[in-house]
Amino acid sequence: MVSISLGQESTSGRANKDGELLSRDVKVRMLPLFAEIQEDLKVVDSELRRLLVHPDPLLTQTATHLLAAGGKRLRPAFALLAARFHRYDLQRLLPLALALELIHMATLVHDDVIDRAHTRRGSPTVSAAWGNRISVHTGNCLLAKALILAAQYRDPLIPRELARVCVKMCEGEIIQLTGTVSSVREYLYRIKCKTALLIAASCKLGAAAAGAPLAVYRALGRYGYFVGMAYQITDDVLDLSGTEAQLGKPVGNDLRQGIVTLPVIYAIRRSGAESRLGYLVAKQPKSEQEVEEAIRLTIIAGGIEYARGVAGRYLAKAIGELRHLPDVPARDSLRQIAEFVHARSY
Repeated sequence: MVSISLGQESTSGRANKDGELLSRDVKVRMLPLFAEIQEDLKVVDSELRRLLVHPDPLLTQTATHLLAAGGKRLRPAFALLAARFHRYDLQRLLPLALALELIHMATLVHDDVIDRAHTRRGSPTVSAAWGNRISVHTGNCLLAKALILAAQYRDPLIPRELARVCVKMCEGEIIQLTGTVSSVREYLYRIKCKTALLIAASCKLGAAAAGAPLAVYRALGRYGYFVGMAYQITDDVLDLSGTEAQLGKPVGNDLRQGIVTLPVIYAIRRSGAESRLGYLVAKQPKSEQEVEEAIRLTIIAGGIEYARGVAGRYLAKAIGELRHLPDVPARDSLRQIAEFVHARSY
């Protein structure tokens, strides 16, 4: 059995939020997809709260601030579902599930510093409440705890894969910060690094930790990659076509920050770099009227429909990977998750 005792039980630590870009309504609709692991996800939540208690009360405060929204823990959920294809043992899987969520949480804290975000899902960000320096150290502490958890596995695949994904996630952030994305290919590489690889690792390593054969955990890794790509594309579509209630942030937030996403890249390609849309996208800062105009021009040029089509093709590939897997209930859950991601953007 793998030990997970990295923190102390506390009655004073207040559970806060994890920052998933999912509205309450979306979370409710996702619950049936996780029915077979629902009780185990509660254990993951409980262990996260315990794990985030630190000898320094300030680190406890800032870290637990991320748990208030009670998100669905998508990455741990993928790992647990993937483990259902072989020898499922929650105690064996817990360190991995916790490490995956801690890595995700660390990236959220750091992203909010970089983006100068004041709120996430309606609550103040760690940087807004405690400042950038405390936020950076909080993110670093979360990442370090994730590495300690991963190191408990004898199989070198797990810590090696998680470390590789963390490096790629940093690369994706640098690409976004430097604004070097100008083509569909560059955009897809960026979201691969930022989002898809951690979801792929969640699926692949969940099965590997359960002792699944190579062919099974590789197929699950490919499934996770395709779903992760579609998930991020769908988020980028919703940033332009959704509502603030759906997103937990203002519509058009990426445009405000100068982040160019797939619908906009396609629309500029159709309209031309010298078009009004090209001018608005490049302009910084933008007024609210200019953000709204850029969204409208993107929709008129077919950017939303194009991006939905790309996401749909990734999801078809994800579902195709499931044919290589044993016929167990978890396979149906993964198929339904892919279908749910597709439905989100409509």
